[in-house]
This record gives sequence, structure tokens and C-alpha cells, in this order.
Amino acid sequence: MGLRHFHPLAMLRVHAVAVAVAVVLLLLLSSPSPTSQLSFGATFGPWINGAAPPPSPPSPALTQSQSGNGGQEYAALRALKAAISDDPHGALSSWQGSNVCAYKGVYCSAPPPGAATAGAVVAGIDLNHASLKGTLPAAVSLLAHLTFIHLNSNRLAGAVPDTLGDLQYLTELDLSNNLFSGPFPASTLLIPSLVYLDLRFNGFSGELPEEVFAKNLDAVFLNNNQFEGEIPETLWSSPATVITLANNRLTGPVPTAYSYGGAGGRLREVLFLNNRLTGCVPEALGFLPCIQVLDLSSNLLSGHLPSTLSCLSGIEVLNIAHNQLTGELPELVCDLRRITNLSVAFNFFSGISQGCDRLAGRSMFDFAGNCVPGRGMQRPQPECDGAPGDAGLSCLRIPGCLRIPGSRPVACAEAAVSFGVGATFGGALPFGLSGGGGVGVTVTVP
Repeated sequence: MGLRHFHPLAMLRVHAVAVAVAVVLLLLLSSPSPTSQLSFGATFGPWINGAAPPPSPPSPALTQSQSGNGGQEYAALRALKAAISDDPHGALSSWQGSNVCAYKGVYCSAPPPGAATAGAVVAGIDLNHASLKGTLPAAVSLLAHLTFIHLNSNRLAGAVPDTLGDLQYLTELDLSNNLFSGPFPASTLLIPSLVYLDLRFNGFSGELPEEVFAKNLDAVFLNNNQFEGEIPETLWSSPATVITLANNRLTGPVPTAYSYGGAGGRLREVLFLNNRLTGCVPEALGFLPCIQVLDLSSNLLSGHLPSTLSCLSGIEVLNIAHNQLTGELPELVCDLRRITNLSVAFNFFSGISQGCDRLAGRSMFDFAGNCVPGRGMQRPQPECDGAPGDAGLSCLRIPGCLRIPGSRPVACAEAAVSFGVGATFGGALPFGLSGGGGVGVTVTVP
């Protein structure tokens, strides 16, 4: 079964994450053989030409006599093979005999430091794109030294076993593009070393647990499932660089709580598209310091677009199309220096500022399907007359950062949000910001 189609933004950074995760593997695996370890850089550039995690390197030539944990690992792999009811490509045909290090898709290495075993151990399983039909057995936890499990693009169904939480060395778990179902697999949250979690394109349902964003994950791929309910407020505390929540059934508002200096400052890509999110576009989104891709399209968001989005100095892709946003498109948003794709199409914007007007006609700017008078490819007037209003919305606007009464909007370059300098707005921090000791937020305006 080939990889199903997904919105191109969701694949922008998969390759970089899989590469970056292997730094952990390099620390865990001590074999001198370069074929038994993975390595990668710890920094990220823009995620382009994304792909699935790369195949792991081949195992060194090991024999059963070299394996210090062969009996238990042999039993685990036999249980995995027995759980497969259809192997159309013969991916497991080499899984014969007791020398598990000779099995195709099984990767062995020297044990990690401190492991209570001698000789080679099974360090990884890579059976991507094998079209295997079956289940994932609980006995997989007997492979106690696994550092990666790559099982994407198969036909594995049922629940994810609770025993996965016993895999203390596991850093990469890719179960994407399968038929798994049930609630969010809580066992994945118990894996202490996990940094890459890919559950895309399955049938998981129910609410997202708060703990998934509190865990020390670098990549969280949850798109194309059936998750529902509100997105936990812990979203912005995640240390991840990429979070994809697209194509689910999530409802309620985009979380607004954001902590200055918190872990959310590492986030480079977040995808909310094609859910059922309502309410305002939060002011706080403009203060994500490293964001490069932000997709809020195909939801039910309404109200005016906050000018704080002009603070996203490094953003390259901003997509708010197919919502119910109204008002005038802020000029400062159109002045973002690194933007390569700005789509505000199919909302109810009634005007575009002079700065946005300069982008009209460029392929990187799409404002079709709005209510801008005198422009082509806009909504019919009856639709514009029935545009959703702002009644009942409470979209907090930041003093100074949005508009000084009687003056133009203030650009982020001109307004410094800091602590202890300038005019202080005391009490609770605005737009959901959190801080210790009741410290007020300061907005310094020239």
C-alpha cells in the first residue's frame, strides 16, 4: 500500500527530523563498526523536499554465537512474524533460524553502555513499505535494546501494545500509514528516550492527552487520524520543532497560552489545517520566535487577523485560507520579509492595505474568494452581505502592538515587548502569556 496523499506542508520537514534523531542513537550505541550506528546533525534548516525517515544502515555480519541476548530476541521476532497474516512481498522470508542479525530488516549493534548483556543486540527494525498485514504483538518489548522501529506503510491494525513503554532505549517510533485504531496510544508516552513520534494516517480517535506536548519530543506527527475534542493548552509548552495536527476532527479554539522563554520557542512548523477549530486567531501566535510554517487553513476561525502576526520575522509559509475571517488584511502581515507563500483566500476580508496591494498578482499571494471591492475573483455580493460577524467573540488585542488610538499600527520592529522597561501593563499577562511572580508585561512604543 503506497503512502496516501497528504497536504504538501505536512511533509516539509520529515527528513530533517529523522536525521536529527540519530544523534541520540550515536550516543547510545558504542560499536566501532560504522554500519551499526546512525549519526546526524543537531541543527535544522528550512524543511524542504521532506521525505520519510531514511533506511537504517545494514547490520554488521554477526552470528548467533556473538549475540548475548539471542533467545529472548529470537522469541520476540518469531512472535512478530507469527502476528503477520499476509506478507505479499516476502519481506520476512529471510526470518529463518536463530541468527536474528541475519534477518532482513533487523539491525544489530553492540549493546549500549551499561546494558547487562554481552555481544550484539537487536538495535532496530525497519520494515517500511512492506505491505504487511497483521498486528503488532506485545512481545516486541522483549527486544529490550531497540533504538528505532520503522513500520510505516503497512496494513497493521488493532491497538498499539501497552508494552512499548518498556523500551527504554527507543528514540524513533514510526507507525504511520497503517490501520491502527483506538485511543491515543498512551504507552508511547512512557518510552523514556523517545524523541520522534509518527502516528500519521491511522484510525486513532478520542482526545489528545496533555502529556503528549509535555514530553521531550522533537517531532510529533498526528495528522490524518480521527482525534477530536479541544487541543490541550500544553501545546505551546512542547519542545518539538514540528507538530502536525492536520486532518482530524479537533474543535474549540487554537490554544492561546504561551510562556515567554518556554519550550515552545523551538517550534518551526505547526499545522492545524482541516479541523473544526473556532474562535479567533490568537495574538500569541505572533510571538513564536522560530516559526517558519503556520497553516490554519480550512477551519472555522473568525474575527480580524491580529497584527501581531507581523512579528513572525522568519515565517516562510502562512496559510489562513478557507476560514471566516473579516476586516482588512493588516499591512504589516504583507510586509513579512521571508514570506514565500501567503494565502488568505476564501475568507470575508473586505479590504487589503496598500502594503498588501503591492503583492496582488504575485503567485506567492492568494486573496481570491474574499469581499474586496473592485477586485477580481471575489465572492458574490450576497455572500459578502452575509459575512459572519464578530458577535460573541472576545479577541484580546494587545495595547501598543496592535494599534495606538488615532495612529497607524505599530510594527514589531518598533514595539518591544519586554519586562521592566517602558510603560508596564500590570496584572495578568495579555494574550495568554504566563510568567512567574505576577510580573507584568511591558510594551514599549516609540
